[in-house]
Amino acid sequence: MTSLHHDATIMPQALISAQNLTQNIHLGSQQVSIFSHLNLSIQAGEQVAITGRSGSGKSTLLGILATLDQASSGELYVCGAAIHQLNEEQRAKVRLQHIGFVFQSFQLLGHLSALENVLLPLRLQPNFDYPQAEQRALMLLEKVGLARQAQQTPKVLSGGEQQRVAIARALVSEPKIIFADEPTGNLDGQTAREIEQLLFNLNRELGTTLILVTHDTQLAAQCQRHFILKDGKLSERGERE
Repeated sequence: MTSLHHDATIMPQALISAQNLTQNIHLGSQQVSIFSHLNLSIQAGEQVAITGRSGSGKSTLLGILATLDQASSGELYVCGAAIHQLNEEQRAKVRLQHIGFVFQSFQLLGHLSALENVLLPLRLQPNFDYPQAEQRALMLLEKVGLARQAQQTPKVLSGGEQQRVAIARALVSEPKIIFADEPTGNLDGQTAREIEQLLFNLNRELGTTLILVTHDTQLAAQCQRHFILKDGKLSERGERE
């Protein structure tokens, strides 16, 4: 047993490992390949950007890596779970335990306050404890600079503030991985840069792995690793110093 443990310390176990991932869709009687035989390995704590032209399949790839969708074929391991062997209910359990999401459209519930929106993932946990959960949610709202807006509903918040609430919600259950799909796509330039900095700072502070899909090359350049999806193939830009 000890030698096995020793090997594990030499070769870090990838947090996400994809082998031969292929995604086909049916358009009428035709089968169209979105991408084929993609290989990808992401370690804990990394900041990873996936870019590609509109329609290249980058959001499809993100959905599969995030266990929201299933690939047509290939193997996918996320946080030690063999995702390709799981049914939807089992995949949902992996998501609940390990994954947080930030979307372009914020996806907040309009009738709930900022605090209640942040609490949502914790309410799904089997051992939900309100006072403890509220304390954690308020701490995260403070981290994203919204302590004073905790009781406000999304409609009175600006786009940047709504995305900050979404980031706090994504982090509240202490996920290992944050998936962000065009997280700054609906924000103006200045606000977008602020949200980017916030994501990177929290990623470093909390040790969360950050995986971004973006068309923003400036944002992608700030990540430690940058993958480009083009013509159904994934390539990695030379790692920047």
